[in-house]
Amino acid sequence: MLPIITEEMSSEIFTEAFQDVQSWRKNMVQYMKEENPEINTAILEVAKHDESIDLKAVALGAYLSYRLLEVATENDGLSIEA
Repeated sequence: MLPIITEEMSSEIFTEAFQDVQSWRKNMVQYMKEENPEINTAILEVAKHDESIDLKAVALGAYLSYRLLEVATENDGLSIEA
């Protein structure tokens, strides 16, 4: 089961990402290459699959989703341990 993403988590991640979208996305590319290269490859392959899709927009959405799930999972683990 996926962890619950709260409105607070979403606001925090969106604020972080949208301060400088291009920089945040580039940092996430590097982070994902190290953290989970298989998912990074999948994101890029999906984005390249259809030429009418904006690669950067697809990647941004995928990286935002990954980051939200990552934070929610970390918080879920903290609440279980408490």
